[in-house]
Amino acid sequence: MRVLMFGWEFPPHIAGGLGTACYGLTRGLARNDVKVTFVVPRAYGDEDQRFTNIVNASDVETDFCRRDEYTKEVWENLSYITIDSNMVPYATPEEYFERREEWLKQRETGVIQDSWQQRYTFSGKYGANLMEEVQRYAMVAAEVAKAEAGNFDVIHAHDWLTYYAGIAAKNVSGKPLVVHIHATDFDRSGAINPDSPVYQIEKAGMSAADKVIAVSNLTRNICIEKYDIDADKIVTVHNAVRFASNTPDYGERGVKQKIVTFLGRITFQKGPDYFVEAAAKVLKRLPDVHFVMAGNGDMFNHVIRRVAKLGIADRFHFTGFLKGDDVQKMFAMSDVYVMPSVSEPFGISPLEAMREGVPVIISKQSGVAEVLDYAVKVDYWDVDAMADAIYALVQYPAMAEMFGLKGYDEVTRLKWNNAAAKIKAVYESVL
Repeated sequence: MRVLMFGWEFPPHIAGGLGTACYGLTRGLARNDVKVTFVVPRAYGDEDQRFTNIVNASDVETDFCRRDEYTKEVWENLSYITIDSNMVPYATPEEYFERREEWLKQRETGVIQDSWQQRYTFSGKYGANLMEEVQRYAMVAAEVAKAEAGNFDVIHAHDWLTYYAGIAAKNVSGKPLVVHIHATDFDRSGAINPDSPVYQIEKAGMSAADKVIAVSNLTRNICIEKYDIDADKIVTVHNAVRFASNTPDYGERGVKQKIVTFLGRITFQKGPDYFVEAAAKVLKRLPDVHFVMAGNGDMFNHVIRRVAKLGIADRFHFTGFLKGDDVQKMFAMSDVYVMPSVSEPFGISPLEAMREGVPVIISKQSGVAEVLDYAVKVDYWDVDAMADAIYALVQYPAMAEMFGLKGYDEVTRLKWNNAAAKIKAVYESVL
């Protein structure tokens, strides 16, 4: 079986859990005899391609002025002001003069093409022009699907950033579309706004898909209740965690005090402010504990100010965004890991912590809570319960050891191969 897959990031260049999940999934699919061609807005050349073929959308020539049935849904949500010019962006001087000569010849014959084929250099980031990149990515997807039409059986689009791409590829090829819901606008904002462009893209993607994969039953229910998607169309496939063949030795951590870690985006969705309030309560009882917040986000400055106001800045540390081996090193240094998310579709980071034998505390409002028995579960807003759980795991070594050992055994059963087998069954159901 062959799959044309659209994503927004792929390790080692990631901004969060989406890229990590895509990597684990493609490895699992390869072991289930599924060949994946993975398209990203921008590839850097150092991606692991042992299990998948990476296509760099920035290398694909596309007519970004084309308006046809294949890209109809994209153009309905996009407005351009067209200026009649023979200037082409991102062209070298040599390419410009070559194309200019071609244009002059066309003008003499009276037959002028509407536009020249051109490449668009995607940032592959989540910046200010994100919506423009989403739209252009859909145009590239149509081109890729047309070129690869005989080389894939199913289209798989990850998260809202690629849903227009999936729709365009389906329109071009006529192949079935599977969309993967890793998070929704409801999770990110805390409320559904039907006028939100992201909500509209998510709903369009789910509606156009032949099947929808949700990363948890929590997410599945949101798709049914908030997006009005047919329940029979949505399949839950929980995420997993990848175990490396050899575990690096990070040596002595150099700190005798207990370390409690938060690792994730410092945004409303992840509940960093609740972690800070719980930390302050713990430090009143155990003043030698150290708290670490690893990540970045729009609440970063707010959290720093709150830590300072609570008078705990000398025992509260900010690392900034971590990736790759630094993430695993942080987990290896930790005595407790806390994920206090307000709304978490799944949450791979607790699995990564448990893989290092670290006891974890997670919010009941997370999808990963559905598959874990040996994790302490609290309501994200209950900072007293969170503080009590941290205190118990720090103060009572036998309890921490039990959660660490049992958690490790539990997480070893959550393999990407198994998740991929379920997703392969979804592919088979739409063929």
